[in-house]
Amino acid sequence: MTKATVGFVGLGAMGGRIAKRLLAAGYPVRGTNRTKAKGTSLVVDHGLIWCDTPREAAEGADVVISMVTDDTALEGVTAGTDGILAGLRANSVYIDMSTVSPAKSREVAERVRAAGAEMLDAPVSGSLPSAEDGTLTIMVGGGEATFALVEPILQELGSSVTRIGDNGQALLMKLAVNISLAEQMLAFSEGVLLAERGGIDVALAVDVLTKSAIGSPMLKTRGSFILELPEQALFDVELMSKDLHLALEAAAALRVPVPNAAVANQLFTAASAMGYADRDMAVVYQVLAEMAGQ
Repeated sequence: MTKATVGFVGLGAMGGRIAKRLLAAGYPVRGTNRTKAKGTSLVVDHGLIWCDTPREAAEGADVVISMVTDDTALEGVTAGTDGILAGLRANSVYIDMSTVSPAKSREVAERVRAAGAEMLDAPVSGSLPSAEDGTLTIMVGGGEATFALVEPILQELGSSVTRIGDNGQALLMKLAVNISLAEQMLAFSEGVLLAERGGIDVALAVDVLTKSAIGSPMLKTRGSFILELPEQALFDVELMSKDLHLALEAAAALRVPVPNAAVANQLFTAASAMGYADRDMAVVYQVLAEMAGQ
């Protein structure tokens, strides 16, 4: 059975790994990225077909996937004469896996429908290793029939693929996940710092806390990062700050109080100002330590 041709826009750290999995699964992939060098290994080693523009990637594809950083980047790759919308085939499916605002995603979805195609928002939860081994958690927003068409593709990428609801609702769910990640990391860092300042060995504090009732899967993975930050961030401060801003905007629109998210946002904003924007979000422990005079 011939597999659908996939157009892929955004071959960065996450997008590149996702495209690689699709290529390994036998999908023909036509890809593009703002920086061509990021796609070189996929072309040379894995058979990706390079396209010079998002439009070109979409023109030859049955399904188009994008993974970009924010609302501005999404507008940049979808709009204009060289954008995805200009190249979408009638009855094709566009899947945006970026974490952007629900409002922006719904706006783009309306334009996609006007072009005769369908759009799903499909943000992911998981880190770079999860993208490599296909164990991402994928949340999907959009029509049931459209989801059914592309679910096999998404199953190649995630161990959990769930339709949340209509366009934009998967993004709201992703923001709900990420405010919890930020708040957990902050609370854990506060606990470790309190223990350390009271004379308890930091490594011991990390070990006991991660084995206690608060030891979520995320903290079991990232707890040790307090002792030694990874060279390559699994989820950096800049991206978390972006997601916290999006969550606060969504909460304000829905009149939902999110006081812990607001405090976390202040700490992650401070982390960026202190030069930690590209470090893993576990660096919030270092931010607290510096604030405490260490």
